Formats: sequence, C-alpha cells, structure tokens
Amino acid sequence: MRRAQRLFDIIQHLRRHRLVRASELAEKLEVSERTIYRDIAELMASGVPVEGAPGLGYALRGGYDLPPLMFDSQELEALVLGARIVESWTDKSLAESAGQVLAKIEAVLPEHLRRSLAETALIAPSRHFAEKLNVDSQELRRALRQRLKVKFRYKDGRETETERQVWPLGLAFYGPIWILAAWCELRQDFRAFRLDRMQALVLSEDKFKPERGKTLNDYLARQLSPS
Repeated sequence: MRRAQRLFDIIQHLRRHRLVRASELAEKLEVSERTIYRDIAELMASGVPVEGAPGLGYALRGGYDLPPLMFDSQELEALVLGARIVESWTDKSLAESAGQVLAKIEAVLPEHLRRSLAETALIAPSRHFAEKLNVDSQELRRALRQRLKVKFRYKDGRETETERQVWPLGLAFYGPIWILAAWCELRQDFRAFRLDRMQALVLSEDKFKPERGKTLNDYLARQLSPS
C-alpha cells in the first residue's frame, strides 16, 4: 500500500470510530505499530487534528472532514452500480440526484480514476418490470425525513380497502416492489405496506416522536426474531 493511501485510510478509520488504538490500525492496514506511530505523527504535523497518545489510542477531533476521493476499482464499481440502480428503479427526483452525485465525484477524481468510472461495465437497464405506483415516493421520503404521519387508502391482497394513518419508519426495495415499514394507528402494531397498493397519499401536519417499541429498529428486530 502506498503511504499516501495508508495515511488516507488512517483518517477514514478515525472518522468512523471514537477511539482507535495503534495496534488496531496496524492490524487493519497490515503494517507495524511503529509505522502507525510514524504516520500519526506525520498527520499531526501536517495539521490533521488527531488527538491521543501511544498506549491510549487516537481520535479525530470533531468537525474535520476529508473528501473520500481515493477509490479503488471495486469501490468505484460499487458507486457506479449503486447510482445506476437508483437512477433506474426510483423516482425522477432521486434518479437526478444519483446522476449529480456521480458527476460531482467524476469532477474531482484524478484522470486515471475518471477513466475507470466511465468504463465501469456494470449496468442497471431502465427497461424492466416494476409495479406502477399511484403515490409520490418523493413525498414519502419527505415524511420519513420530517417524521410526518401519513394517510392513505390501502388495498390488500384480498382486494379489501381500508383507510390508514401511519408513522412512516423506512422504505425497503424488494425487486420490483417497494415496501413502507410503518407503525399503523389502526392496528396499533407494525405493518408493511406495498407502495403499489397505496392510493390518495396525504402528508399530515402532525409529527410523531420515536417511542420505545415503535421504531424502525424495533420493527427490524421483530422481522429477524424466530417465529
């Protein structure tokens, strides 16, 4: 590993953890602890706000940011494929944002990485089968961000229609189907709603606060628990 890459990886690792020992960094980067101490000293001397000492561990002071521009080929492939899937399988607004993200990344990459980005042979065709939606998924995302209750009509697999008001917790993508995970006020329990079976979506002005037993983590824990 080139030293510049190693220094960058040390910063990235410190950004993700509150306190990291030199031994952990050495094991992660497959170098000696002496090399890590030398690299930390170089980062400090160059102005990177690393705090700590040998034997105690190191941390990156809050507020410091470093653009993650040092991608390897697989990281670029992951970025490109992820963005292309978003462009292909989501609404127009999110698709445009995905394209803008790639454009911003491309603008700051070195020339050899720009070529790699352009030549990535991973595609997500736009011509595919997807269930038609009658609700605005962009509005649902806004409800998720702002924790707004939503109301809609829902038709289940038996064609039974009900009026629902729910607390939106998360959106999940299963192939051609999008699912809204929510706390349902009608059932007083978690429910998963297919977006293609929802109609007449209205965002309420009422906000909900996370309550114990009614969060996305609680929902996921129930899904993963043995039946």
